[in-house]
Amino acid sequence: MWERFSYYGMRALLVLYLISATDAERPDGNPNLNPGFGWSEDSAYLLYGVYTWAVYLTPIFGGLLADRLLGTHRSLLVGGWIIASGHLTLAATALFGITPGAAVSLQTSPGALLCFVGGLTLIVIGTGFFKPCATVMVGQLYSADDPRRDAGFTLFYMGINVGAVLAPLVAGTLGEILGWHWGFGAAAVGMILGIVVYQLLRPKYLSGIGDPPRQCASDTRADAANKGPPARLTIVQWQRIGVILILAFVGNIAFWTAFEQAGSSMNVFAAQSTDRTVWGLLSEPFPATWYQSVNPTAVIIFAPLFAWLWVWLARRDLDPSIPTKFALGLWLLGLAFIAMVFGAASADDGGLAGPHWLLITYIVYTWGELCLSPVGLAMVTRLAPVHLQSMMMGLWFFSFSLSNLLAGLVARFSTKLETGQWTFIVEGLSGFYMLLVVVPIAVGCLILAMSPLLSRWMHVRRFEPGPAGQT
Repeated sequence: MWERFSYYGMRALLVLYLISATDAERPDGNPNLNPGFGWSEDSAYLLYGVYTWAVYLTPIFGGLLADRLLGTHRSLLVGGWIIASGHLTLAATALFGITPGAAVSLQTSPGALLCFVGGLTLIVIGTGFFKPCATVMVGQLYSADDPRRDAGFTLFYMGINVGAVLAPLVAGTLGEILGWHWGFGAAAVGMILGIVVYQLLRPKYLSGIGDPPRQCASDTRADAANKGPPARLTIVQWQRIGVILILAFVGNIAFWTAFEQAGSSMNVFAAQSTDRTVWGLLSEPFPATWYQSVNPTAVIIFAPLFAWLWVWLARRDLDPSIPTKFALGLWLLGLAFIAMVFGAASADDGGLAGPHWLLITYIVYTWGELCLSPVGLAMVTRLAPVHLQSMMMGLWFFSFSLSNLLAGLVARFSTKLETGQWTFIVEGLSGFYMLLVVVPIAVGCLILAMSPLLSRWMHVRRFEPGPAGQT
């Protein structure tokens, strides 16, 4: 939960912080009480893409270390403390001589820039240790053929999204109103509290889960097809790995490249092109970062319904295959951006878009996320060989890494479409969002066409009802 607080806090604040005017750039001569780096939107989008790319790249190496040396429990602890130190370092950026009316701004302060880059680097490293391990530990709670696995991961997904809801409301509000450093520091406090609670309660609730490899040489929970010599993989194992890689590097990348516009182009759209007075009902616009809470709030609301739906369908032998769920997720994502096409059109006409367009998009594409993301996490823990689970989870997150880098690059092109340099189907910024309608739906059709082959390569049996209706 607190790792998501960290990530969503950065997603809410980072681009807005980078494009915020420096103290020296205030055109009205008044002091800027909350200065930023004064970057262009293009540059901010690029850094955001590189940062989020790195956040999802390092779990490959963290997962490998957890598999071979540390174990998931110790790796999680190391990562949590490093993430907390990264946020404290970001908060310390405000200490470097930035005062109202000063000649030195954040943009020209070497100490501030060094502190800023150092904080981002620590968060990236810490996330590499932390992120794959928490997910693998959830998978260790279930046997390989337990029909509750997809539902369990959906509930896990709901839980961690509590942090994603709180981050824009707490870190975002503190950052926009009191000062960026307050927003960055809030994530450190949460992570430290989370680690302390975890260490206190682990012996009672998670004893033996996540121990180093030498302490858990055998795994009675594992699927027999996943067992085998650590240096040799069977044909079944290679085919299962192939399913993971295809869905990761085709379906996942297409989905998250569009989805992660939330932290860049859609975040700026909320700040600059959306009526945040709610049609004049509010005397002051609400913080743009609050929109970042809509998606995780929708996850919390709808995740139990999706968890119940998958179990209900499985008991009736109607549960869609994993590739089919991916296709559904991509279609819902594409349909969600239709609302942004209309919202951008109203902004292109010289006005502000209604506050409902972003709201509709975030809710509908959350339905797509619930069809794809928790199901994908459960799939990796089910199909990956036991001795490679953390590393395969790292590869899964590597697909998120590429998605976020592409998302930043794609967001940069939104400015070209907005200014009319390029056109896609319709003119202006609406054409940019039309692109995000067409591509996910097309990739969803491709995944559905591959579904029979991928289902065979998974080599999983349908869940059979047990005695007294149990599974």
